[in-house]
Amino acid sequence: MKKTPATCDVENWIYSDTVKDHFFNPRNILLDEKDYVADGIGVVGSPACGDMMALWIRVDKKNNCITECKWRTFGCASAIASTSMLSVMATEGGGMTLARAKKITPEAIIDRLGGLPDRKYHCSVLGHLALREAVQDYESHAE
Repeated sequence: MKKTPATCDVENWIYSDTVKDHFFNPRNILLDEKDYVADGIGVVGSPACGDMMALWIRVDKKNNCITECKWRTFGCASAIASTSMLSVMATEGGGMTLARAKKITPEAIIDRLGGLPDRKYHCSVLGHLALREAVQDYESHAE
């Protein structure tokens, strides 16, 4: 039987269940930013290699915490899952402080995903760079 996208065997993927979940059910994705008002925006990646990421944050100015983290990623399953997980990490528990958000590492994202193949490490790098850029964008306007 010829496999089609509808019949592909996702159980034999080399990804963790958490990666699969965030790929098939991404959290906090923003499909149309036209009417979305963000406090900070980060855009990273290279159209030449195919991985591009845009990330929007809203900040509780009183507590300097990220209250919303929306995103859109053009890339593979690892890039989508990494960004989805990052958006959860940034907003859970009342929101990550801006200082902590600037220090998040690709390894922290990979750890929460239950691992990524070594050749997909760069997918988590895009997420932490986009978050850092969004925080810097917010801070440059807040001063």
